Amino acid sequence: MKILFVTSEVHPLIKTGGLADVSGALPAALQTLGEDVRLLVPGYTQVLDKLENKRTVAAFSVFPGQPEVKLLSAKMPDTEVPVYVLDAPQYFCRVAGPYQYELGGDWPDNAMRFGMLSKVAAMLGSAASPLAWRADILHCNDWQSGLAPAYLHLGGGVHAKSVMTIHNMAFQGNFDRDWLGPLDLPQSCFDMHGVEFHGYLSFLKAGLHYADRIVTVSPTYAQEIQTTEMGYGMQGLLTVRNGDVSGILNGIDDKEWDPATDRYLTAHFDSSDLAPKAAGKRALQQRLGLEEQARAPLLGVVSRLTYQKGLDMLLECLPKLLDGGAQLALLGSGEDDLERRFGQLALRYPGRVSVTVKFDEGLSHQIMAGADIFLMPSRFEPCGLNQMYGMRYGTPPVVRRTGGLADSVDDASLPDGTGFVFDEPTPAALYRTVAAAIDCYRDLPKFQRIQLNGMRRDVGWRVSAQRYIDLYRKIE
Repeated sequence: MKILFVTSEVHPLIKTGGLADVSGALPAALQTLGEDVRLLVPGYTQVLDKLENKRTVAAFSVFPGQPEVKLLSAKMPDTEVPVYVLDAPQYFCRVAGPYQYELGGDWPDNAMRFGMLSKVAAMLGSAASPLAWRADILHCNDWQSGLAPAYLHLGGGVHAKSVMTIHNMAFQGNFDRDWLGPLDLPQSCFDMHGVEFHGYLSFLKAGLHYADRIVTVSPTYAQEIQTTEMGYGMQGLLTVRNGDVSGILNGIDDKEWDPATDRYLTAHFDSSDLAPKAAGKRALQQRLGLEEQARAPLLGVVSRLTYQKGLDMLLECLPKLLDGGAQLALLGSGEDDLERRFGQLALRYPGRVSVTVKFDEGLSHQIMAGADIFLMPSRFEPCGLNQMYGMRYGTPPVVRRTGGLADSVDDASLPDGTGFVFDEPTPAALYRTVAAAIDCYRDLPKFQRIQLNGMRRDVGWRVSAQRYIDLYRKIE
């Protein structure tokens, strides 16, 4: 099969979250299984700077009145997966992030930027393709490529089948209906049976309505998004399309995330020898200015600092946990209030709390390896990858039973338990579970059993990639 994987970010070229990790690892896994898979990504400055041996393979017009764009071809670093880059400097070569400018607001022309990405994706899956290569399957990811299935459908003729993967229903790409004209969409599609959503043009709604199949990043989340609580207004459409909705749990890049070979670690270990993990903990304490106490339970957090992630609940618990001897290493950024409150906690507990407010890939690996227990108390979590990183690095996670956390972490009370699971999204339930995890940590044989269960769990992409291939074949 010829598969075009359309994404707005991909590791290691550009990353704001888990979508980039999936976009870097899943196509590589599909290629390993023998499929002809290629990526399509926007030509952000960061992407152009990191890709080598780029060559122009096409130049064409996408929308009436818009400047001509180029399509560049290259290979992904390390994996050799072919990647097409949409080179439209006026839209993508900008300072700051892929979706927002430096002060935190959305780029005002995001509709045009990602409408163009969607339209080019659809072209590569239809007779309008400027390339000899033409996709059989268009695999779209989140709202940024959500218009691609609509363009395929509205364009008519023989075209690729489309799969729409939802990584997070909360992000929908809703824009004023005045964008219909510039995006070359007919007024007739602005309907509840089309791209319209509460009076707005919705990229995600378009993808959910027009795609041949809808996939979420975990089986539990596939059910959750069909409820009023977690459907964000689109649960009705998803319920109607229930037979086309499925959940495939994400995997992780088990070469990038391997404590035996991790380039960011000075002390390597695996399930046959956990002893060097203690040296990683000591190195992390030294780097972050934490007291070097070998048996102080070190809690790790690597996360966006948002309400979704349940970190306000954690703030309620932490003083009691810290007063009981725990330490905290936190890496992340997000909501101003949470950044401020965690910063205040670090001032209140010098030597016991470290808060790093930025993105640091190396430090994220070092926290996974050096912490004793990883905290991920999300109110909802479509899939999540960090809990699987924690398991692989012998750092059992504390998670809420929701979405992909429910599908990937088994509670320590089970014989094959890999972490600690709670149900109610309350500070009290979180505290009880972290306290139980710390008690378990002090029972070394019991804790090591949980560590080894997690480290030996297959959380790589191969099984999940095969499930995607099976899905593609059903609709091809």
